[in-house]
Amino acid sequence: MAKCAASADPIHAFISRVGSKRWAARMSEIQREAASSQRVGRALVNKHAIEVTIERRNRAGAASPITPSDRCVLAIAREAVNVDAGLSPEGRTRFRAALAAALVNDATLVPIFHLLRTAALQRSRGFDVHFAGFEDNASFDLLLTRDGTEAEVACDVVSAEDGRDVHRGAWAQLVDRIDADLQTWLEHHPGRYLLKLTLPQGLTGDQTRQAALHARIREMLQSSRRADHDEACVLRLDPLMLAASQASSPATQPGSSDLMPSLRREFGHEAHLAVTQAGAGLFVLAARAGREDEVAVAIRRRMAAIAPTRLTGTRPGILAMFVEDTDRTEWRLLRDRLELEGEARHFLTHPEARGVVAVTCASRLELLGHTAPHAAPDGELRFRNPSHPAAKTPALAPAVLSSM
Repeated sequence: MAKCAASADPIHAFISRVGSKRWAARMSEIQREAASSQRVGRALVNKHAIEVTIERRNRAGAASPITPSDRCVLAIAREAVNVDAGLSPEGRTRFRAALAAALVNDATLVPIFHLLRTAALQRSRGFDVHFAGFEDNASFDLLLTRDGTEAEVACDVVSAEDGRDVHRGAWAQLVDRIDADLQTWLEHHPGRYLLKLTLPQGLTGDQTRQAALHARIREMLQSSRRADHDEACVLRLDPLMLAASQASSPATQPGSSDLMPSLRREFGHEAHLAVTQAGAGLFVLAARAGREDEVAVAIRRRMAAIAPTRLTGTRPGILAMFVEDTDRTEWRLLRDRLELEGEARHFLTHPEARGVVAVTCASRLELLGHTAPHAAPDGELRFRNPSHPAAKTPALAPAVLSSM
């Protein structure tokens, strides 16, 4: 499924497999939670982009304009309907249970859509695909067969947050907490300000620590101090002074939607940024962890943890990794800087990788049909294990040959 073709609208069929009442309840839950806060709400809508797309298509109807990303979501939804129809009763029960589990609490449809897309991608390369996880309750998800050669595929999702000390979700929560305080402060201190936060101990979903940091920032502003620091954080408040070429540009004036790209150029791709405005006043928050992000390292660690339990070792194994919670800039840098390749090849030298013939990596950019340079050209990155006995087996080549 490297290219997503348009065809009949599969939305109603997909929702019927999920259950219309369950689907409606989930959509109401997402809508309610997204409306409860500004930045966290936007992050929640992005997290549930697949569900939101399906619901939008459900409400709009098949005749409404369709985007390339819509086509990909619809193609995978259609794949889900076809898979459901082709499974045995036991397999169908497991499949529908997986769909139901994807619609509760913090879960999303991403893992099961990644699995379905992986299956379709391998089928397009000439493999027969058996859904062993559903049909046989196997530890791996897919059994590929081509020219008499078999391979197991274990699909897994790893969050880029696992490689960050400052989590993007936690940052959104903190900024929503403090936004009203910043607006009030700006009303009494009109101007352009920058609060730089260095967080050596990181920032996660720990609400107690978030509340403590919020209180420190609020107290710092109320007492008119320009700096505060301890082992947990370093805070410094200064006038906002972008680089001269940016500061003189109309794009950096308060209220402009183009301010964030200017800030990103100034502070780098790993910085966590937020802008609050009140009247003519502007307050920028820029946070960094105490060390560089290690997203690729987190992916390697996840592969080392799952390979011994997900793959049987009796056939060549493929780990199909989906990297969640990343954006197009970070994803491209992970590829261009060869960080993913370096950590994947590092993993393939470990004992845990003895049964792994190849590793593949994909993100939402590939899942939703984006093209190069932001997405991998072949729909995924592939790294072959040259030491595996089946590495040079011709029948497996379309699934295991390195893509870079």
